[in-house]
Amino acid sequence: MNMFKTMAQAWRIPEVRKKLLYTVMMLVIFRLGSCIPVPGINRAIFASAFQANDSGLFGLFDMFSGGAFSNFTIFALSITPYITASIILQLLTIAIPALERLAQEGNEGRKKIAQYTRYLTVVLALVQAIGYTFGLFRNYLLSDSIAMKMVIILTLCAGTAFLMWLGERINENGIGNGISLIIFAGIVSRIPTGIRSTWTSAKAGTVSWISIILFLVMALFIIVGVIAVQEGTRKIPVQYAKRVVGRKMYGGQSTHIPLKVNQSGVIPVIFSMSLLQMPLTIAYIWPNTGFANFITKWLSPSGNPGVWIYCIFNVLLIVFFTYFYTGITFNPQEIAENMKTNGGFIPGIRPGKATVEYLAKIVNRLAIVGAIFLAIIATLPTLLQQWTALQIGFGGTSLLIAIGVALETMKQLETQMVMRNYSGFLK
Repeated sequence: MNMFKTMAQAWRIPEVRKKLLYTVMMLVIFRLGSCIPVPGINRAIFASAFQANDSGLFGLFDMFSGGAFSNFTIFALSITPYITASIILQLLTIAIPALERLAQEGNEGRKKIAQYTRYLTVVLALVQAIGYTFGLFRNYLLSDSIAMKMVIILTLCAGTAFLMWLGERINENGIGNGISLIIFAGIVSRIPTGIRSTWTSAKAGTVSWISIILFLVMALFIIVGVIAVQEGTRKIPVQYAKRVVGRKMYGGQSTHIPLKVNQSGVIPVIFSMSLLQMPLTIAYIWPNTGFANFITKWLSPSGNPGVWIYCIFNVLLIVFFTYFYTGITFNPQEIAENMKTNGGFIPGIRPGKATVEYLAKIVNRLAIVGAIFLAIIATLPTLLQQWTALQIGFGGTSLLIAIGVALETMKQLETQMVMRNYSGFLK
């Protein structure tokens, strides 16, 4: 109810309403583009091939692209090249001193890193498009000419570049994180298809009603759990000493530092899935090779024992990226210095190094709780599908991403409203 109340209040503010309409318009453009087919593909043959391999990697690709991959439209590559490029740049920022200095230069440095990310996105999209055209989709081409293949490659690259531009426009002129919202829109758009296919399978007897009930219970657990973890905070009390400046006395009040249980949101899940797709993508590009057979058996969510190894790697990557992203977004040293400068201290903790160590310890403990929760939610549906044979496009990972993005967007919307209210009060 609070969400609808917030939306209603936001709609009454002209500036926020403009941002909301802009965001919706960009997402509508994304969905329209997901219906524009890539030229030169025999769709009948490709559709039958996709239906035969709609689990595993194909299902992951289709989830990120919102059905564009199964229909092979101009957005078939989705936004995954941009996500992979972001991961690489963030890791290189730690490894390369020049990039680390750029990241510390403020807004200008971030703009430069964003520019490098765009360039790397185009390169990765080009490599992926070439691999698909000459590998995975070579049997579905209407013509084997170089000209037709070049058209397909350029179309796929242009689609990814346009999605990247679309996400950045949402960041600048809309509400929420543009890239996350594009993934969110793709996931949500598949709900009707997932419901229809599950209902058809249940009527045909291929999926038991017990499996559907089990999925619904799991979905409810995920929704409640994600909201609880995303909204959960640890409040660190802070006391400010009294200071006399001139004839006025400052400080003396008590406040707190709100530390979220899950500082990184759903970013670790998205990053983990993007990295795990890379070897599977190579395996699908060159299907009749020893490498492809090895990956399909040992590192595929539809393989045996590959599903177990895939889940283990997924858990490890989620834990890693949770700590990695938390370390980027939360700096105990900076917070401790700001508190010391303003005369603040944590009761029972000495200012300076002791405060830094205390904050770091608390954040690490919270991070492991958030990482374990994300790992369980992201991994359990994959195992559940293996045990129950329930194949549904809107699984646990999809719910996790969709709910996480929705919560973050609502928080940004509330922030926008608070800023407008303060601005109006000051005027």
